[in-house]
Amino acid sequence: MRKNSFLLLCTVILSTLAFELLAGTTARSQVGEDSIKSKVLNVTRKYTVCLPESYATATGKKYPVLYLLHGHSHRNNDWVRDGKIRELVDQLTGTNEACEMIIIMPDGGSIKNGYFDVKGWNYETFFFEEFLPFVEKKYRVNGDQSGRAIAGFSMGGGGAVAYALKHPDLFSSVYAMSSLMTLPRQDRTPVRDPKMEEFGKSVLANDCNAYVAYADEATLEKLRGIRWFVDCGDDDFLLEVNCDFYREMQKAKIPCEFRVRDGGHDWNYWRPALSMALSFVSEGFGK
Repeated sequence: MRKNSFLLLCTVILSTLAFELLAGTTARSQVGEDSIKSKVLNVTRKYTVCLPESYATATGKKYPVLYLLHGHSHRNNDWVRDGKIRELVDQLTGTNEACEMIIIMPDGGSIKNGYFDVKGWNYETFFFEEFLPFVEKKYRVNGDQSGRAIAGFSMGGGGAVAYALKHPDLFSSVYAMSSLMTLPRQDRTPVRDPKMEEFGKSVLANDCNAYVAYADEATLEKLRGIRWFVDCGDDDFLLEVNCDFYREMQKAKIPCEFRVRDGGHDWNYWRPALSMALSFVSEGFGK
């Protein structure tokens, strides 16, 4: 009787584990938060990192890396809490829809800052001169263009696109979600808050649409070597500037995928977009 009970218990445990694995409820990737002390910004900046399942055991293996930028008034850990990134990574790697990769989610600062250099906040300089080298020394990253991608939503989507436009030799793929490519026309009136006005000026100074429109042929040829994907909801206030960016890419003969799905400027849209982004950048790694 005891033997039968023991066998029954083992069967239940194994069945439960098998169900959890099939359902994707057993986390395989590792997510944590770390920080870097920046000399450029003169502050300590946090970042979230998602490491693949095999990272701890395959100690001689190097991985591609995705830099994932958050939006205005958001923070680095929003990708975990609201974006459910660990669950998406486990699901997509489990079905071979995405490859194992290291995902780095930096903290872009408070609502008055952003991803570009402004007075007292040289974040773009920090990102390329401090943060990217720091990450790719600390973690086992395949540190070349074919093993590096960038993505983001809203302000972070605009930052991701602008970074790739200005540094086309660094990234293999770009996935832009509901992106602040430039300020919408209705938002170009002066802002009373001088800090927010500085942010708006930095977005206009890094206008992604204008960059493509006025780029020379040598620059355009480099941009054609990157895989581009623009994704924006049909009810999003940034839809027009995303459509304008796609039109400029078409004029410049730069291949770019463009999707307009049902939705607005929120996590209900960005979670499915993040799933698509992980698959998209995976396809570009190694090419």
